[in-house]
Amino acid sequence: MTNQKNRNVRTPYRSTLVALVTLTALGAAGCTLASPAHSSVASPATLSTENVVFPSASGSLIHAWLVRGRAGGGAVLLLHGVGENRSSMLGRARFLHNAGFTILAPDFQAHGESPGDHVTFGARESLDAAAAMKFLHEVAPAEPVGVIGVSMGGAATLLGPGPIPANAFVLESVYPTIRQAVSDRLATWFGPLSAVGRWFTPAVINIVGSEIGVSEAELQPIARIGRIHAPLLLIAGSEDPYTPLTEAESLYARAPAPKTFWAVKGAGHEDLHAFGGREYERRVGSFLARYLQSAPAGVVGEDGAQAATDTTRNAARPSDRSEMP
Repeated sequence: MTNQKNRNVRTPYRSTLVALVTLTALGAAGCTLASPAHSSVASPATLSTENVVFPSASGSLIHAWLVRGRAGGGAVLLLHGVGENRSSMLGRARFLHNAGFTILAPDFQAHGESPGDHVTFGARESLDAAAAMKFLHEVAPAEPVGVIGVSMGGAATLLGPGPIPANAFVLESVYPTIRQAVSDRLATWFGPLSAVGRWFTPAVINIVGSEIGVSEAELQPIARIGRIHAPLLLIAGSEDPYTPLTEAESLYARAPAPKTFWAVKGAGHEDLHAFGGREYERRVGSFLARYLQSAPAGVVGEDGAQAATDTTRNAARPSDRSEMP
């Protein structure tokens, strides 16, 4: 009887200990995600880039590639995702430059060659996005400017002082709220114990938020997307575990028209340009040309040939919808 009592007493303590250990590990993992992702970025051999630097209100000195396009060809700002740098946007830069666009691809603060202490999941990065847009307007003053923002890069176009003053938005795999983003990741990482992972969401947000000095209220793209005043193309992977399709659709529902939604069939939380290939180039290129170019040069692929209207072998034709005001 005494041994049974001891076991009953120890059980709650063991559960508490397991919970504390798990929470500590998750907090450490979250803080690791917020750690700087610095790296040197080599100039690409396949694209004539200028290395440029400009200040940001985030306190960082932003390093970027500038690729000059043709007069009247429009301009596009390329904003990478968390843990990446401007080199992850190289494929997009190549096909858009082939179509005549001027391109600016920066490293966010705490990424690539831009200094910074913490990744902030779009909060301070929104200041970098605003600085990049200002710089691009200065170097291409006669051109309408669009933006492609991937995941955190898309959130950065909307948060902080944003939405940035773009003439067209392409937002890919953007989370609606940081609570959903953290919860989805924990559920994915915990696998069959996904419900247990989601239970730790508030604690992880508090731990990481305290570490990076950003509140949950600052990371709510869904509360800001209704303020954009330009055409929107919202893209999401149909199999994205980190930003499920229902969440992408909720973000789309809050956006004003004109807007288009493209669910890329079979894609996860990944590089949708690499996954979608020429179908991505056709859709995104034609969308940007429509709103940014005075005399479209035609949507072209990386090899300089006009993009095909059919999908690549890896991307079945996705579902999409459009709404006009």
